Order: sequence, then C-alpha cells, then structure tokens
Amino acid sequence: MTTLDFLLHGLSIAMDPMILMYALIGVTLGTAVGVLPGIGPALTVALLLPVTYGLDPAGSLIMFAGIYYGGMYGGSTTSILLNTPGESASIVTALEGNKMARAGRGGPALATAAIGSFVAGLLATLALAFLAPHIVKLALIFGPREYFALMMLAFVTVSAAFGDSALKGLTSLFVGLALALVGIDGLTGQARLSFNVPQLLDGIEVTTLAVAMFAVGEALFVAAQIGGADDKVHAIKGAVAMTREDWRRSWKPWLRGTAIGFPIGAMPAGGADIASFLSYGAEKRFSGHAEEFGNGAIEGVAGPEAANNAAAAGTLVPLLTLGLPTTATAAIMLAGFQQFGLQPGPLLFATSPDLVWGLIASLLIANVMLLVLNLPLIRLWVKLLTIPRHWLYAGILLFATLGTIGMNPSPVELGMLLIFGIMGYLMRLHGYPIAPVVVGLILGPMAEQQLRRALAISQGDWTTLVSTPVSAGILLVTFLALVVPLIMRLRGKGEVLSQIAGAED
Repeated sequence: MTTLDFLLHGLSIAMDPMILMYALIGVTLGTAVGVLPGIGPALTVALLLPVTYGLDPAGSLIMFAGIYYGGMYGGSTTSILLNTPGESASIVTALEGNKMARAGRGGPALATAAIGSFVAGLLATLALAFLAPHIVKLALIFGPREYFALMMLAFVTVSAAFGDSALKGLTSLFVGLALALVGIDGLTGQARLSFNVPQLLDGIEVTTLAVAMFAVGEALFVAAQIGGADDKVHAIKGAVAMTREDWRRSWKPWLRGTAIGFPIGAMPAGGADIASFLSYGAEKRFSGHAEEFGNGAIEGVAGPEAANNAAAAGTLVPLLTLGLPTTATAAIMLAGFQQFGLQPGPLLFATSPDLVWGLIASLLIANVMLLVLNLPLIRLWVKLLTIPRHWLYAGILLFATLGTIGMNPSPVELGMLLIFGIMGYLMRLHGYPIAPVVVGLILGPMAEQQLRRALAISQGDWTTLVSTPVSAGILLVTFLALVVPLIMRLRGKGEVLSQIAGAED
C-alpha cells in the first residue's frame, strides 16, 4: 500500500462517530486551555492521563493530539488581547497582535491567526503523513548502539531547549534519570531504590509524576504569586472578518511560516518557539511594510502563528517514528502511549497501523473543526478570560488529586503526588525546567536497556558505541548540541562585558 492508501484508510477510521467525538472534545478543550493564560496543552494532557486510563487507546490519543493542536490555536487569543502569551511559542504573536488589538484591529488579528493556523496545520499534517514512512524505513535498521546514541541526543537537546540554562536543564534531566532507576532491574531482577515499599517495585508512574509536576506544581506556583497585576482584555471592536488587503498581506506569510515551522519542529533541537521567532524575522525581512513592524503589522501575526502550528505537527514526526519527544506536550503524549502499552517508534507503524494512520488522519479533521470553532466563536472564547484565577487553579488541584486516586487508589501514590508537586513548585520557583524530568523518567529505562544490550553484544567493549558511522555521527551531533550553545552563550557574555567596559571608559 502507498502512503496515500494508508492515509485514506486512516480517514475511514477517523470518520467513525466515536473517534470524531474524541477529536471534537480534544480540540475544544485545547482551544479553551490555550485561551486561558498559564494553562498549556502539556498541563491539560497530564491532567487527562489518569482520566483516560480505561478508555479506548485510539480515541484517547486522538483527543490528546487535538488538545495539542487546539492549544496552539487558542494561545493566540491571550497573546493578542491580553499581551500575555500562554506558551513561549506565542510570545512573538503578542508583539504585533496586541498592537493591532490596541488599534481596534483585534478581530482581523485573531482571524489571520486562526486561518494561518488552519493552513499550516493542514499542510504540515500532510507532510507528516508522507514523511513519516521514510523515516520509519531508516529507523528499522537501527541497532542498540544507534538507539542509545539517539536517546543521548534526545536527552541533551531536550535539556538544552527548555529553561534559561543548559546546566539547569541537565540537572532536571538527571533528577528524572534517578527516578527512572526506582523499581526492579529488568535484566537482573533485583530491586533498586524501592526502600522496602512494595508499591515502588513497579517503578514510579509517569502519569503521577506528570500530573504532579505540571498540574500541582503550576497551581502551587500561581497560588504563591501575591499581588499580581490585573490583566486588561482589549475588547474586539468592529468585524472579525479580514479585508481584501489583509488577505493579500497574509497568504504568503502563512506559506512561509509553514515552510519554516515544520522542519524546525521535526528536528530534535527544534520547537515551536524557535520556529515562530525565525518566522517573525523572515516576515520583517520580506515584508513590503517593514515600517509597521512594532506598531501592529499583520504579517507579524500571520507568519509566526502558521510557524508554531506547523511546528506542532513537526514534533509528531520524531515522536511517532522514533519515540523521541521534543516538547513538553510530546513528552506527556509519549507517557499516554505507554499508558496503553504502546511504544512509539518504527515498529508502531507495523504493529498498530490503524491507530497511527487513524491518528494522523484525525489531525486533518481536527484542523477543520478548529477553524469552525475559532472563527465564529472568538467572542465566546474571550469570555473565558474573565474566570477568576483562584477558582481555576483550585479546580486543577482537585481534578489532579481525584484523577490520581481513581487510577491508583494508594496512599503511597497520593503521597508521591504531593511530594512531586512540591518539587515541581520549587523547580518552577528557581527556574529549573520540568519537561526534562519527565523525559528522563520515560526514556531513561529505554536508554539503559539499549546500552546494556550493546555492551553485552560487544562483551563489554565501550568502543562499540562509536563503531558504526550512524551511532558515531549521532553522538557527535549530541556533543555539538551540548557544546555549541555553551560557547555561544560565553561569547555573548564576553561581548556584553566588553561593551560595558567600553561604556565606562
């Protein structure tokens, strides 16, 4: 069967009424959490992990993907009307979008963001469908050495991509790797770090850790903020529809943003925030209205919004084909796959083709749903911004606790939820990223297993890790991904210090 045949088969699966209902729930929840400041797709998917434990795997994963796409859509509303990006990928949208809202053009800004997201999501999902099978063919030749090198690349890039400091990212990663050691050793059968607690013999539940770090930790962090400034919502004045001039100035940025966002999202060191910044720079360079940038240029909204939605589809490429998460939401989605006994990677396309292609096809349908939900109901989504923060986060704490108890009614599990929640709050307070902890817990056992297999095959010879061109090349890229940002950061600090010294002279 060709890729087109697989995609058409996936569409027939995705048109099932129950699957459509899951997709609709996902995109609606995603849009809502995208609109609400401070609540992102990662937090929402983490909250829903325990709730979906006994549900249909395909429907649940489609709902998670819908939340991811919807969160990217909804994030533009907060950025444009409140100048408060819900996620880092929406920072660039706020630069021009909020200026347009202040000038009474909030409607066209939201419209170009929604349509650009639709165009980018549609094209990027088609690119995902046609690119993924080729990556799977390449990944099928990987052995233990190559997989271990790939895991190392994932560890380094995730640690460097999140947070302000690579050192803090690596510290968070090692916390996750330490937690991954808890339980029974898969090769020797010996208990490790279980402290004679029977519930720890199976290891730490990824779901419990994700809910605690993302939901409980975030809620505690917001509750600890005292005397926050009141955010003012800029009302949408006039029609939401775009003028002919707006369309003329938007369609090229939509296409450019898609072309920039998808490959960057698919790279291990990529991400929607990088894609949106690059798209903004490209639009500023190519636009015929460069003087409007900084004062409300519609290209500065259209391009970055298309880029971050294309990047969202791009992140599913390494997740589905190699099992590597490149964003916090992708890491939680990986936990969702494992919750149902599924391991994303090349074998998933062979063992569960209906699930994979149904998921990819449902993303096409979800994009249409999102366009229908966003454009006519923009004024309704804006009303969500009036929900008091203390009600919102109190509900999150309650929902997180009940979900964890429902999935695993154990005092030990509840205690871990509280401990990891406090740990998440402290990490958030001191600027340590949370996503590497979850990635370390998920990928740590897999990396250990592949390393021990490689060493067993070579009878303990460590040089086997670089004995093939593929594994050596991946490890070299890993080293460069760790060292190059550090050199650039030190060079930037040196330039700043020299400028300060010159100013003092």
